[in-house]
Amino acid sequence: MRKVIAIIMFFLGVHYVSAQNIYSASYENQAKIKVFVVDYENQADLKVFKVSYSNQVGKNEGLWFFTDYENQADKTVFFVKYENQADLKIYFVKYANQAGWNNKSKMHLMY
Repeated sequence: MRKVIAIIMFFLGVHYVSAQNIYSASYENQAKIKVFVVDYENQADLKVFKVSYSNQVGKNEGLWFFTDYENQADKTVFFVKYENQADLKIYFVKYANQAGWNNKSKMHLMY
């Protein structure tokens, strides 16, 4: 019985954190989302905090864990050079409590 409960909790946990495991692609055609890093917080659609471990990410709150392999990620992003090429503009924040959406109309990109 304990094994069954542990397995169920594991899959629920994986489902909960899966949306923010990110892989940074080397080529634009490998990515689902094109991202541009802006210079100022108020220009961003999403304020992102990079976490150290995959179990620290949230649902869709801007806490990102960058995976080493594409098959470990749920979203593949490509960082573009110009703002007008991007689907999503992000700003990297220093603290986890600063992460979040400025433009909630773009939230669907990370689900």
